[in-house]
Amino acid sequence: MLKHYFSIAWRNLLRNKINSLINIGGLAIGLTCVIFITLYVQDELRYDKGFKMSDRIYQVTLNANFGGQEFNTSNTPPPVSIDMHATFPEVEDYTRIYRMGNTTVHNTAPAMAGRPFTEKDIWAVDSNFLQVFDYPMLQGDPATCLKKYHSIVITETTARKYFGKTSPIGGSLMLDTYDAPFVVTGVLKDLPSDVTLQFGMLLPVQDCPPVQRFSWSWVWSQMTAYIVLNSRTAKDPSAIQSLEAKFPAMVRKDAAKAFARIGQPFDEFIKKGGRWDFHLQRLTDIHLHSADMGTPFTNLGNIKYVYIFSFIALFVVVLACINFTNLSTAQAARRSKEVGIRKVLGSLKGQMIRQFLSEAMLYTGIATLIALFLVYALMTPFNQVAGKTLAFGSIFQHDIWTLILLIAILTGLLAGSYPAFYLTSFRPVAVLKGGGLFAKSLGNQLVRNGLVIFQFTISIGLIVCTLVVFRQLHYVRNMDLGFKKDNVLILPNLEKLTPDYMLALTGKEETLRQQIGAIPGVTGASLTTGILADDYAGFTDFYVPVATGVSEPLAKDLSLTSFMADENLVPALHLQIIKGRNFSKEFSDSDAVIVNETTVRTAGWKDPIGKRLTYPGGNNQTFHVIGVVKDFNLRSARTTIEPFALFHPTSKTNHAYSNFLIASIDASHVPEVLQKAEKIWKTFAPDIPFEYSFLDKNYEALYRSEQRMSKVFSIFTTLSILVACLGLFGLSVYTAERRIREIGIRKILGASVQNLVQLLSRDFLKLVLLSAVIAFPLSWWAMNRWLQDFPFRTSIGAGTFLLAGTLAAGIALFTVSFQAIRAATMNPSKSLKTE
Repeated sequence: MLKHYFSIAWRNLLRNKINSLINIGGLAIGLTCVIFITLYVQDELRYDKGFKMSDRIYQVTLNANFGGQEFNTSNTPPPVSIDMHATFPEVEDYTRIYRMGNTTVHNTAPAMAGRPFTEKDIWAVDSNFLQVFDYPMLQGDPATCLKKYHSIVITETTARKYFGKTSPIGGSLMLDTYDAPFVVTGVLKDLPSDVTLQFGMLLPVQDCPPVQRFSWSWVWSQMTAYIVLNSRTAKDPSAIQSLEAKFPAMVRKDAAKAFARIGQPFDEFIKKGGRWDFHLQRLTDIHLHSADMGTPFTNLGNIKYVYIFSFIALFVVVLACINFTNLSTAQAARRSKEVGIRKVLGSLKGQMIRQFLSEAMLYTGIATLIALFLVYALMTPFNQVAGKTLAFGSIFQHDIWTLILLIAILTGLLAGSYPAFYLTSFRPVAVLKGGGLFAKSLGNQLVRNGLVIFQFTISIGLIVCTLVVFRQLHYVRNMDLGFKKDNVLILPNLEKLTPDYMLALTGKEETLRQQIGAIPGVTGASLTTGILADDYAGFTDFYVPVATGVSEPLAKDLSLTSFMADENLVPALHLQIIKGRNFSKEFSDSDAVIVNETTVRTAGWKDPIGKRLTYPGGNNQTFHVIGVVKDFNLRSARTTIEPFALFHPTSKTNHAYSNFLIASIDASHVPEVLQKAEKIWKTFAPDIPFEYSFLDKNYEALYRSEQRMSKVFSIFTTLSILVACLGLFGLSVYTAERRIREIGIRKILGASVQNLVQLLSRDFLKLVLLSAVIAFPLSWWAMNRWLQDFPFRTSIGAGTFLLAGTLAAGIALFTVSFQAIRAATMNPSKSLKTE
């Protein structure tokens, strides 16, 4: 019997080729979207679940108010996890990470010595790191490989880069800031793509000078800490909440000495409104639930996008099913006689329902095979757009194939159920008497029109969302940042020229700056300890505004992000000084500071020039304000403008571990400047690779996730519109066929082609316009919520909705007009000859 059902279904498919192509095409596109999004979502949800203790590992996070600035970050001070482990029996173990920044590395063996490489992913970790995070090892013992001083663990790819085909175990690597080489004690397999913690080299934390220097500090928040909870606590959310409730008492007791050491007694800090609260975040939540948190990880996702793409997949499949339903009900009159004859000959309603469901399942089966082919063919382009490394073979892993099969079956049932029950409800006597009433009935029209409205509501809503995303990206790329970002060259690694890491205005660094500044086309060159357009730019600490006898409501303390920079930075970046002066060689500026407008407002100064700031963390150094620069965006548009200061390098306010040379270049001289700058660099640092970036590119990189989302969004929006248009085209074909005699009569009576096209298009355009009325408020609400993540954001003006509605109406009109013109230009004698 089943074979008989499918045999009839196949004959109907061949008999109605246009409808069949539209149905199969729409279902294939819908299922292709579902498969891609299923792979994408499954990959996002799989992050960090491969570790044996993943359900017990928690990241320690810091939520604080420091100097009037609120922040939430995964960066924590060195002692926090140590004290948690020592204080609370629920904490079985801990491990910490410190990212070392750019480091030049080379092989010390003469036979293997090659050019040095700059490594950006070297981490200093506790010796138990590879026991807490059980990355698969090729060589070495995870329990001991990081216990010895000057040991180092590398990945498989890193091993090939430095040692070729020889075994790296026992080999030596020299890091640029160390006097002795590091011995390779372990090799890891290349890290899986579905883990948040991605690195190239690991070395013991006891070999990391910054960590050792600040091991006492409860304010130096530059480490990422993880604790391992016992099984009972990890499984009980209330127990985790109880554990977190104990943290404030631990901080008050253990952090008191550290806060007093920086001139800020902890009790006084709390009384001023300060907050220093630690919380726990499940390891498996980090990848998708860190959007509102400052974090150094660059491979994070966003749970919002998972939800958005999941809904898009659902919408596209539903649109395809609506096409099937719409076209099937539209063809009811044609199939009604078949149903009537079958009923007269004794067919049961259940048999005919199975027949129509078999047709839907046949269509879905063919569409699924086409969808799998499309996924295979488009996998590489999709990975490039989505920033993934998905493989077609993964469809047959992790139960994805089962899910796809289930989706295909449900799609077939969803697409075929309404037509099956609708078509089999006809009364055979009425049908065989020629009553084609069902195709024109009010209920039929309402259902069909309602489905078209639903389709275009989704499509127009997606168009609006896509336009808003692109407008926001255009806005943040072109907004006035308060500084020059185009053609600004950044050279890192200058700290490697100075043994004590301090930014020096004499010696190699200054000579290098002068020589690069003298290159034709360079309009300004500066030395600085920080760069703009970096979410982790600068050094943040708190300062205390000093009372001057003037009646001003001064802030009790002030959190300042700061650089040390010479007098050339302000003109090189076109920063605008609105009060006072810049640094100058004519003055001794070791105790001078330049602040931004936000600092002035936050401190409470009416006339900031000459006002003083005390830095309790630097032996109560006092600085006087010599200038105020107009506010500018230090970081991305996701963050508000914060208090910022520039100190002169002679102030030695902090121990800078990264120094930069910034050069402003004429656009027409960029290639020549790069070529000459590289030659100059090699004369100063022949063993350090010449590396550079441009400020505008760094700024664009801050919005990589939004750019990726906008591309994926636009692709699926286009596909949803295509599916909706396929259905609209099918309905226009049916409408034209049903009214073919009316068209012939109207042409004989003098109707023009334009009149007939308007006649056939008018009803569909009304449905599209009604869809727009429904879609506009829904899409406005959704995108208004998305824009809340950006303190600096575009507005959703009427132009966006007008453009979206015009696009949708234009696409619909083009789709319908194609068939309308074809029908209107047909010879009327052909349509009337059967009358």
